[in-house]
Amino acid sequence: MLLEGKKALVTGSSRGIGRATALAFAREGADLVIHYRRQQADAERVADEVRALGREAHVFKAELESADDVNALFDHIGDIWGSLDIFMANAAASAFKPLLEIQPHHIDRTYQLLVANFILSAQRVVPLMEGRTGRIITLTGHGVHYTLPRYGNIASAKAAVETLTRYWAAELGPRQITVNAIAPGVIGTESEQFYMGDKLEQFDQACIEATPLRRVGRADEVADVAVFLASALSRFVTGQVLTVDGGLTLTSGPFQQVFGQ
Repeated sequence: MLLEGKKALVTGSSRGIGRATALAFAREGADLVIHYRRQQADAERVADEVRALGREAHVFKAELESADDVNALFDHIGDIWGSLDIFMANAAASAFKPLLEIQPHHIDRTYQLLVANFILSAQRVVPLMEGRTGRIITLTGHGVHYTLPRYGNIASAKAAVETLTRYWAAELGPRQITVNAIAPGVIGTESEQFYMGDKLEQFDQACIEATPLRRVGRADEVADVAVFLASALSRFVTGQVLTVDGGLTLTSGPFQQVFGQ
């Protein structure tokens, strides 16, 4: 029970990596706030799974592009717990288009959700973590360091999050709050399906051939790394990016095979 008695918030925890992480935290003893934007039924199911593990779960809807909603989320946490030990900034959204086709509202939404929201959320988290060994975890990704088709908008925002992770780590270290990032490779989630569309099967096969471990990753394998970063096992780790990709970044990758670029 690496997280026994801890209080955790995972944004975007109704599905995918967020859901897997919330459940992994609960299995290790943490109580959860399950955040969602639209998928209330999914969020409620995750909360039920958390409660079935004997942990406390609260479901909260928030549009993280809105500062008012972000403040309401953290006000709620203050009301129910008065403190927070673990904050994982997982929620993300983007239009998968070439940069030549990206419109101002696409940029605004993605940067507001990933960059502005992360800064505001971290500001709100710090008072809740005062006097505790706080843990802040962010999600970046493969596309930050490797160019992927139709991925430039969100990749550039995630690159900003990666940089902010290092700056927050330096600033919050004296408060005994660690800040680290996880960079997943190709993980079999709904997001991958949405991004790849009808090329999913071809893409997955190319990934399997290019990955030293010869398979696509699973959401729970990212969640296990999040548990490490949220626990005392990582107490002297901060400002780092941990890649979880089965070794895909060691090779030239499958993207050129699929897209011809």
